[in-house]
Amino acid sequence: MTDGSAPTDASHAAGGPGRRRAPRPGRSRWLAAVGVAALAGVLGLTLALRAGATPACAAPPAAAPPVAAAPIAAAPPTGGTVHKGKATFYDSKGAGGNCSYPSAPANRLYVALGPSEYAAGAACGGHLDVTGPKGSVRVLVVDQCPECEPGHLDLSREAFARIADPVQGIVAVSYRAVVDPPLPGPLTFRIKEGSSQYWFAVLVADHGNPLRAVEVRQGNSGGWRTAARQDYNYWLVESGAGPGPYSIRVTDGYGHRVTAGGIRMAPGQVQRGTVRMYGGGTSGSVRSTAPKRSASPRPSASPTPSAASQSSSPAAPSAETTPVDAAVVPLAADAPAGRCGGH
Repeated sequence: MTDGSAPTDASHAAGGPGRRRAPRPGRSRWLAAVGVAALAGVLGLTLALRAGATPACAAPPAAAPPVAAAPIAAAPPTGGTVHKGKATFYDSKGAGGNCSYPSAPANRLYVALGPSEYAAGAACGGHLDVTGPKGSVRVLVVDQCPECEPGHLDLSREAFARIADPVQGIVAVSYRAVVDPPLPGPLTFRIKEGSSQYWFAVLVADHGNPLRAVEVRQGNSGGWRTAARQDYNYWLVESGAGPGPYSIRVTDGYGHRVTAGGIRMAPGQVQRGTVRMYGGGTSGSVRSTAPKRSASPRPSASPTPSAASQSSSPAAPSAETTPVDAAVVPLAADAPAGRCGGH
């Protein structure tokens, strides 16, 4: 057969060679049943998902994001509280550090604090009593140690030698702020280079305790202008304070407040007043809003006299506003930068 017509031979009707046999009725029913079962399974899964069933492999809920630790508040050591830490040493090479002092203290007993305790300059001019394996020493805060964590003191080499053998390099220490240390003399004021009646910056020194506020006014009357502390320890009135002379009111962290008058517009010169921050006088030359307290005792275990023990503290003058001494100490230019200045 080549014409494609339906066969009529009996053998072909029975499924001879070359022909696929028709499926049996029983197998067709079995395949249909399997198909129905599969379809039912698919429908059941779809209904289960729509009904809110949770798959066995569902991802666990996302973990809550970690909570960041609160930053450490920056503040200088105060109040005589004893702190534990460690000490290393460095050499400022005679510079006055990030506190902008014209030079390192003459006795070479000073310290640099980490950012949290240096507190953007708030610690400048304060004193610490530091105790180590060999004894104790009193040091002046003059500098910042950018890499030092809280409790890490970077002492001068001379101060470190008072409390430990320099060969050790790093030692455990305890330390505390000194309250009302003996003063080396009256307050000093240095007007920054570039200052004028339109831009005013002043460095205050020899105040004993860390300072809280500095205010400036033209002459002896009129309103006070609040100066903003800079992290390099100058106090800035950005809009200026007039041509001078000035009255400058200084308040420390324990409430002592004094006013010095007659400060001239003399950039680059140190002008020494005749009024002390505290420590003598009964006629109101020094006003304090803080409760009376005893000054911190000098370190008792130090093998040699400390910086404070070499200072005297004569009585303050009788008037709150006193003229600055006529003599000034000329300085060529701003002092070299401290540790933040790249040495």
